[in-house]
Amino acid sequence: MVTAKPLPEELGKPPFTIYQARELGVTTKRLRAQDLVGAGRLIGAHAGQDPDMHDRARVLCSATPDAWVSHETAAVICGLGLPPWLGVEPRIHLSKPHGLPRVRRSGVIGHRVHVIPGEITEIDGIRVSGPARTWLDLAHELPLRYLVAMGDQLIRVPRSEHEFRSMPFAFKDGLRLLIRQHPNMKGVEKARLALDEMRVGADSFPETFLRLALLDAHLPEPELQLRIDRNDPRSPAADLGYRKHRIAVQYDGEHHRSREQQSRDNRRDEFFINAGWSYFKPNADDLADGFQELIGRMKRARR
Repeated sequence: MVTAKPLPEELGKPPFTIYQARELGVTTKRLRAQDLVGAGRLIGAHAGQDPDMHDRARVLCSATPDAWVSHETAAVICGLGLPPWLGVEPRIHLSKPHGLPRVRRSGVIGHRVHVIPGEITEIDGIRVSGPARTWLDLAHELPLRYLVAMGDQLIRVPRSEHEFRSMPFAFKDGLRLLIRQHPNMKGVEKARLALDEMRVGADSFPETFLRLALLDAHLPEPELQLRIDRNDPRSPAADLGYRKHRIAVQYDGEHHRSREQQSRDNRRDEFFINAGWSYFKPNADDLADGFQELIGRMKRARR
């Protein structure tokens, strides 16, 4: 049996375009070897490999001139989060400018959109709609509270010790301008409503849902990232609460499961409790309940 000549290192394990292979000197005969398979028009892949979404998005962009990753796929790549019923679609969302034909190829959902310079960025070598534009693209299909929650993730201040950035993805004034620049987009009115409800300080979707549930229950707007001593940046902070009533709430999410995080949480919990605050730690069960039982306890604490 004849052993196929090894491919250049640059082609590695992810899928690649035929153009990339030819530029590296790979012959047509080699591309037809049994260790390679076709993965769409002008795309080759290694037999038996199951490329992840990022690899598929990267090669599809390379094989599709003038296109970029958008909508649900862009939300995943940008790390914005999605409702549980979105983001499971295996096909990649690709957009092109409105004056060009829609992308039509296997494994792709094509869009034609009006785009303004600056709305497309690059992440890990993938052309992708920026976080703010992705939020607006999804406005028509996201329920309002999810659109608010995603918007809160755009404008929150990142934690530099855990993230590779120090600035928010967007500011409310910039989002307001973005909405004005696309007055005819589907969902733009919903985006305008969401912008009014967005607040800086929520680090996760459940924190936003809790804040909105408190407002729906006719409770006052809570203070976010509430510190025992508001003038001391080292003072322990809870997700939200009411300083006047000495009520603090910390959502107990998945990222609190690590040993290191639990140690930090325990120290924070003790600070609030020892300072005489009513301290609540809701979790996924409370989220599923719409925080109704929690809100009842908080109302009693206020009284």
